[in-house]
Amino acid sequence: MHFDTPLACRSGAQLDAYDLMYETYGTLNAAKSNAVLVCHALNASHHVAGFYAEDPKNVGWWDNMIGPGKPLDTDKFFVIGVNNLGGCFGSTGPASINPKTGKAYGSGFPMVTVEDWVETHARLADRLGITRFAAVMGGSLGAMQALHWAIAYPERIANSLVIAAAPKLSAQNIAFNGVARQAITTDPDFHGGDFYAYNVLPRRGLRLARMIGHITYLSDDAMMEKFGRSLRSGAINFHFDVDFEVESYLRHQGDKFAEYFDANTYLLITRALDYFDPAGACDGDLARALAPAKARFLVVSFTSDWRFAPERSREIVKALLDNRADVCYAEIDAPHGHDAFLLDDARYHALVRAYFDNVAGECAALEAGHEAGKAA
Repeated sequence: MHFDTPLACRSGAQLDAYDLMYETYGTLNAAKSNAVLVCHALNASHHVAGFYAEDPKNVGWWDNMIGPGKPLDTDKFFVIGVNNLGGCFGSTGPASINPKTGKAYGSGFPMVTVEDWVETHARLADRLGITRFAAVMGGSLGAMQALHWAIAYPERIANSLVIAAAPKLSAQNIAFNGVARQAITTDPDFHGGDFYAYNVLPRRGLRLARMIGHITYLSDDAMMEKFGRSLRSGAINFHFDVDFEVESYLRHQGDKFAEYFDANTYLLITRALDYFDPAGACDGDLARALAPAKARFLVVSFTSDWRFAPERSREIVKALLDNRADVCYAEIDAPHGHDAFLLDDARYHALVRAYFDNVAGECAALEAGHEAGKAA
């Protein structure tokens, strides 16, 4: 979808026009009351579920959660996935052509924030005729967007599902992101972010950034269970190349990521993570920052998630309760680390299914009221 209305970014920059790539699943009811927006995390996209006929291996990143008969049931809900502005999967981003120069934006693409993304989501909803979402849902960085939706547009969101999140990054998290960005910006092929003009890619830096990030998404127990101290050849070879299976796995993940993801997009998104801090404008008072929210909340954390630990979710819950908000909280005892929000867990999925069953009842009541109004 193309937008000609300029976007004034929080950084002070302006985009005169931009495109958003989006994907929808299910059917929007007549009352337009059953729409659910799914916000993506760092390296995901608008393709949240299912697969394309021409590419059956390209399965949506949350396919175990979204689809017919799944916890977020597309037989009941109209689900929207959006590739955020600055992304590299169809929405306008650093690799896109700047109409003013005829060249890729590169380093000239403006810094974008969670707040900017949510504003563009609202504009997309306007175009689709959706004045109020039944729910906005996300995990990790996506959950931060779901949280900001409830603050910025309290009348336009009935439910906010905040999964594996934090109200702001810790210093340790910012440090991990900073090291990952350094890996990219110090790659000789980065060229200050304008590598497109040189027909090269900063693969080495992006690969290393992904390896660093991937370590933080898994728990120590999960890595030990999956790899242990297994040696690739069965014996120590006394060299500095890959000796352990976990090293091989990380290199494979890094190589794969460097082939499809844009380095500048990685910089932008990790910085957006760093900058998100709704309480920052309220002297650190998270309850005051969340005071405008009127939505009901489901907040979910995972015990082994050390990157966005459960105590960070409990900060959100406490701030919501201080405002007498309607909030449910679940702490899932799962061994998988931060990635647990993407994986199959019967308890987690049953929880989300039960929550959306209640939301579906609300949507059905609104639809019935709409039909009755038409008949009258």
